[in-house]
Amino acid sequence: MNQKHLVAPSLLAADFLHLADACKLINESEADWFHLDVMDGKFVPNISFGMPIISAVKKVCTKPLDVHLMMVEPEKYITAFRDAGADVITVHYEACPHLHRTIQQIKDTGAKAGVALNPHTSVDLLDDVLENLDLVLIMSVNPGFGGQKFIYQTLNKIRKLQEKIITRNLPTVIEIDGGVGLQNAEAILQAGARVLVAGSSVFKAEHPLDAISRLKAIGKDTLFA
Repeated sequence: MNQKHLVAPSLLAADFLHLADACKLINESEADWFHLDVMDGKFVPNISFGMPIISAVKKVCTKPLDVHLMMVEPEKYITAFRDAGADVITVHYEACPHLHRTIQQIKDTGAKAGVALNPHTSVDLLDDVLENLDLVLIMSVNPGFGGQKFIYQTLNKIRKLQEKIITRNLPTVIEIDGGVGLQNAEAILQAGARVLVAGSSVFKAEHPLDAISRLKAIGKDTLFA
């Protein structure tokens, strides 16, 4: 994972009747990752998709699959999601009573390990596992549904977490998921995030390829000079 910021379009916002077209669009775009939200109807009040969809996407994608497990007992399915094609597997802090063990389980599969935090969850709760993480996903909306408004308190969480990462000289990157678009992407990156998950702002845009390109272009002259 390099220092330049990444864009990960979320397939949750795509037209499910034309997923192949959505995959082709991401393949041909400047996007870096595919973001796939797995929802179980228990941890979050919505159900999305599981291993069969991820396996199908993996067959046609040319970029890493960033799989976000919004589910209870994710430890039961880590190997299955890795086998389906996940390159990055992120579990929720709130869903993992044995978080360190689950992180190690992800790493043992060869995938990169991430932990997600809901809007009410403090970044301080990751102090004892931060060294073990490739990625921290900060939810900037309440998880479960696309198209929600960005919670601006998230910027303070990003700054606080980035300070911890810098102080410890860690390679861990911060990913932001929820309400991300051209109106706030620069502020998110300035706060310290490095991965932008973009759903509605890409797939509901009039020109999705252009939307991805514009998200990639943000901050080039100031953030990473």
